[in-house]
Amino acid sequence: MKVTEVQTHLAASWTFVKVMTDEGIYGVGEVHPASGTGGTPFASRAAIEYHAEYLVGKDPREIERNWQHMFRRCLFRGGSDAMAALGGIDMAVWDIAGKAAGLPVHKLIGGPTRNQVRVYGHLGGDTPEAMAENAIELKDQGYTALRYYPIGSFSASTMPGYQELVHIAVSYTAAVREAVGPELDLMIDVVNRLTPPEAIAIGRALEPYGLYFFEDPIEPDSIDAMAYVAANVPMPVASGERLYTIYHFQELVNKNASAYARPDMSLVGGITNMRKIAAICEAGYVGVAPHNPLSPVMTAANVQFDAATHNIAIQEYRPTEAIEATAELVDQPMEMKDGHLQIPDRPGLGIDLNLEAFKHHPPERRVRPVLTTSDGALRDY
Repeated sequence: MKVTEVQTHLAASWTFVKVMTDEGIYGVGEVHPASGTGGTPFASRAAIEYHAEYLVGKDPREIERNWQHMFRRCLFRGGSDAMAALGGIDMAVWDIAGKAAGLPVHKLIGGPTRNQVRVYGHLGGDTPEAMAENAIELKDQGYTALRYYPIGSFSASTMPGYQELVHIAVSYTAAVREAVGPELDLMIDVVNRLTPPEAIAIGRALEPYGLYFFEDPIEPDSIDAMAYVAANVPMPVASGERLYTIYHFQELVNKNASAYARPDMSLVGGITNMRKIAAICEAGYVGVAPHNPLSPVMTAANVQFDAATHNIAIQEYRPTEAIEATAELVDQPMEMKDGHLQIPDRPGLGIDLNLEAFKHHPPERRVRPVLTTSDGALRDY
């Protein structure tokens, strides 16, 4: 079997790959926008073409050999765009391997370690009352864990001051906890927007509410700083969604910077590298909570990985509204039951692209609002 073509398909703000072979078997994957997250992901799409230069003509089932070649052809390797493209292609070749063997991918990488995959849902709402109402809705849908942005509207253009940040975080968290009761797990995610002093103040103020984890409290570039925050807040820290090599995650574990690692399957180079990251985490008693901000294709790949990985703590799951709006892009969206995704038994990733539906979802730019402090200085956005 040989690869004949690597196709790129665009829908909405998402980028998909389809790896074709001379035996008629093909695989699908999804590519994170990486450096283009705040606009058009030109670089990660160009990186697909760069990797395809190598892969065409190769046996797609020689997954590790091909992965190492594509990784090392990037002499200045480990960049987010090259890794994102590699991740999408890696999902697709695992999909091919599963189809060729007549097995779901999780049975090729060790077999099931669980019967279903627990997920957490995303809460929305620009006021504590609105978010509490949404929390009740998701609880009624069967979710047992919920994640939310605790410091006001995500689309706000100005970051509140120090004391106001703490007050807002307590207001949102108290409202959500009161709405859902003590039994649900709650996580907060501030998307790397805080300074270490702000993160520590908010973490300590939220101690009474029993958070499952505090996600990405500060910018991700200094793991030493993340470790400092983790050592000074009274709940577990989760981070890693903007890291993309095994070496980054080794440092995260060695420095006790996170109790939960958040690798993004596309950004870290796909299932092949996710398995290595999970092993590093397992050796340090760190749970894995995969980052999953994209489409049902990424979700399907994550579920296959989660099924065969012992130290999965929980899986991020896209908001229901987004899934329903784009469900037609795939032939069979994932099944969710009582807050758990069901593990499909179809060969490969268990999902396929419905390219006919792509015409209803033309490509669009991602737009992330600029965030500043009151004096006009930029924050991470």
